[in-house]
Amino acid sequence: MSVPASVAGFDQLPDSANVRAPTVAALAGCSVRSVWRLAKAGMLPAPRKIGPKLTAWRVGDIRAFLASR
Repeated sequence: MSVPASVAGFDQLPDSANVRAPTVAALAGCSVRSVWRLAKAGMLPAPRKIGPKLTAWRVGDIRAFLASR
């Protein structure tokens, strides 16, 4: 599994920035499919639709999720 380039700069992103599922998966240490399962089960913050075919998570929400683990 390759690590997205966005993971390297995650700490520098503002809380209002958005990241896609591969970045969330790399940060959480799981697969992209597991990210969607966790979100559906309510264990991961819900993603936001930011375009007709684009869904992403707020960086602040992901930071809070990772801190609570």
